[in-house]
Amino acid sequence: MLIGEVARRSGVSARMLRHYDALGLVRPTGRTVGGYREYSAADIRRIFHVESLRSLGLSLKQIGRALKDPDFTPTALVGDLIEWAEDRLARERELLARLRAIDASAPAGWQDVLRVVELMRELDSGGAARRQQAVLAQPADVPVPAEVLAGAVLAEADPYVAGALRWALARAGDDGVAALAAGAHDPDVDVRRRAMLALAGMPGAPGATAVLAAALGDADTTVRRQAALALGRHGTAATAPAAVPVLVDMVVEGANDVDAAEVLGALSGDPECAHRITTALAEELAAPAADSATRIRLTQALVEIGGAAARETLRGLTGDPDPAVALVATALLGVLPDDTPPQGPRG
Repeated sequence: MLIGEVARRSGVSARMLRHYDALGLVRPTGRTVGGYREYSAADIRRIFHVESLRSLGLSLKQIGRALKDPDFTPTALVGDLIEWAEDRLARERELLARLRAIDASAPAGWQDVLRVVELMRELDSGGAARRQQAVLAQPADVPVPAEVLAGAVLAEADPYVAGALRWALARAGDDGVAALAAGAHDPDVDVRRRAMLALAGMPGAPGATAVLAAALGDADTTVRRQAALALGRHGTAATAPAAVPVLVDMVVEGANDVDAAEVLGALSGDPECAHRITTALAEELAAPAADSATRIRLTQALVEIGGAAARETLRGLTGDPDPAVALVATALLGVLPDDTPPQGPRG
């Protein structure tokens, strides 16, 4: 079969077939009287073998070695090809994310596109000060793609740069919630923690409350606590009470207990929630494993709650067997406003 017909049937150009011949990959076994290349059935099968290996990403040099050496084993080479393909896909995904971010910013002209690209390049910089400056230097009247900022927030380990990014993200609008929601389910616990901190700065963003509520069941204690504080401060009347058990645990453990008590106090504006909080605090006070320091923190939290139930619990603690708890309860009872309604004149 002559080269033109082989090219038509195989889909490999005549120019490429000549290149294969020059490299020794596929050399036609015959020549016509006029000196034209003539391919046998075995030659054509070899052409298809070469094309199959090319489709896997092998170079022509690697293909030549594979076809020439009968002892050549593909295991290591296939492993390398997998690694190269994964790297290439990662780069392609990064490029796609950048293009989508630029598209989401609705650029009015190439100047806007270049500005976004420059920001992305600066955020990839190895210097923390340079990354922070890139965020803070953005003009207030120039929109920054929220997806770009959200992605940078999830990846940023430097606390100062992360703070600047969260500030910029909160200012950019609600579009970054989707990226943060994905970060809230990331296998990397540090990414989930960064997502919680960023969502806490976006209290009114649609969808943020649902992400925070779901994070209350996270396996990481820090993530749960961050979510509980944010949800307690900014959640709706229907979702915020779900944070109560985690907030009470924070008081028990002494982890941001002052902040947790303040949030519990804010939630106690709802009578039903106040009853639930007071009951939970009272149960922890009565727990056999509670030491003196824990019971003092719980006693102090009751002041934030207020109300008749909290006052009654404090009154009972004034006679507590632990002198420190009794002293704290007595002192706090004196500063707690009296919510008892005035009695009318008797008989």
